[in-house]
Amino acid sequence: MPNQTLPNGIVLPDAWPPRYERLSLEPSMPPYLQSPPEVIPIDVGRQLFVDDFLIDETTLQRTYHTAEYHPASPVLEPDRPWEDEGVFVPVSSGIPMKGPFAIPFSDGVWYDPADKLFKMWYMAGRLYATCYATSTDGIHWEKPELDVVPGTNIVHPGNRDTSIVWLDLNATDPQRRFVLYRFEKKPRRGFALHFSADGIHWSDEITRAGDCLDRGTIFYNPFRGVWVFSLKAIGPVSGYEDIPKSVQGHGDAERIVRYWEQEDLTESPMWVKADEPYLWVHTDLRDPIHPGTDCGQPKIYDLDAVAYESVMLGAFAILETYYPGVHDDRPKRNQVQLGFSRDGFHWDRPLRTPIAPVSETRGDWNWGNVQPAGGICLVRDDELHFYVSGRAGCGRLGDGGEPRASRDCDASTGIAVMRRDGFASMDGGAGGGTLTTRPVRFEGRHLFVNADCAGGELRAEVLDTGGTVIEPFTFANCERVGVDSTRHHVTWSGSDDLSAIAGKAVRLRFSLSDGRLYAFWVSPETSGASHGYVAAGGPGFTGHTDTVGGAS
Repeated sequence: MPNQTLPNGIVLPDAWPPRYERLSLEPSMPPYLQSPPEVIPIDVGRQLFVDDFLIDETTLQRTYHTAEYHPASPVLEPDRPWEDEGVFVPVSSGIPMKGPFAIPFSDGVWYDPADKLFKMWYMAGRLYATCYATSTDGIHWEKPELDVVPGTNIVHPGNRDTSIVWLDLNATDPQRRFVLYRFEKKPRRGFALHFSADGIHWSDEITRAGDCLDRGTIFYNPFRGVWVFSLKAIGPVSGYEDIPKSVQGHGDAERIVRYWEQEDLTESPMWVKADEPYLWVHTDLRDPIHPGTDCGQPKIYDLDAVAYESVMLGAFAILETYYPGVHDDRPKRNQVQLGFSRDGFHWDRPLRTPIAPVSETRGDWNWGNVQPAGGICLVRDDELHFYVSGRAGCGRLGDGGEPRASRDCDASTGIAVMRRDGFASMDGGAGGGTLTTRPVRFEGRHLFVNADCAGGELRAEVLDTGGTVIEPFTFANCERVGVDSTRHHVTWSGSDDLSAIAGKAVRLRFSLSDGRLYAFWVSPETSGASHGYVAAGGPGFTGHTDTVGGAS
């Protein structure tokens, strides 16, 4: 797709995706932040302040935010006999290890608007099978008895490692409404594709991906219309020679993620050899080294992604260290961080802090190995719900018996909660401040904001590209915004809407005091529908995008 123009105005070069010879420990800035489009179209989705892509100048201060675990966590725990099946024998010790599992290992958590149900696919037992659960509220889950393996909720009994289930609401073939890619370890290693009409009864293997390692996933990038393979790999990384040997990790060849894209999962070309996919993602020197670690430079364990409003949202599982010490039998110290991409390839991870951290208390469900679910998050009214897996290891089960409980078992699923669009806010104090966007263009008519200024105020005005305020869209005519709302309609006296400037290049300027501004967007409807992507969906939405606004 040479010279493809994305909905946000970014023009991709002919050579896309970019092919690198090596990755580097040196942090880098995405090219679209170094040279943004002269005019940014904003018709798709809420416009987020996760970076400076939209900002020309501001006196507001940016704050990045994390999530908090829902008090009901864990919301899914292993309590069926088949969820305690499967035995893992580490090469290092040769000692059989087991322990119950009920976790999305990527897999998927989605809201299906056809059935008005939350649906979860998850790993049951240690690499044992893929199971299915449903919920009417996303908090309380049921494990229905199905006919695939009678009397259980198993939907695919095949041996598996990582797995991904994708709900494709735009599928033209109803038999391909659900996509499953499953990494099989026995009897033949490989990433196998299956389709399903209901997410329960899966086809035989359709095809296999090229040669790859076990912890890979796929996701769909709707901004470009491609399926993307996110592939665990070992590859060349420069920069280790410049840091102390004690924190070098494994040296020149290091854990990375490779990239491959397809327009069609069955018809598009597939790679053959493991080193054919593009070098893509690695940790860098901005990733903090956990105190006392014996593993050195943090490593990337997995990258899942999904379209959220106007950006691609990435859930990075970052491996800080394998084990703090043998004496406490703690699971791997994986934690989930968020990243953002506006071109689908280059990522910005501004906050190197977990959105869903491990617990420091032995015996907690998330004592270690916290990893994201496929689909990443769901939109629940004014909140985002991130489903993550965690492992208690031997903290609850102990290490007695034969086979003994594994340090990486006793795995269950929790939820981390964040305000909708709440990744970053632009904040104004008592003295107030302003934010002026770069030139933008829209076809909509109604300006909306996600803001918390119940104790202060927000106003907006519109400028031409030369900086002259356009009447009547002035601060003086703007109706004061003094609410805490994730969807508030901004209006001006003297005009019903913004139709007079639709299609023109303009700048928006916000004035804010004692409050936070999370996002803005211009909607064609008074409902505030953003026509952006809603990740794994949520109640009230009819598809992958927000076409309903307040009607949800």
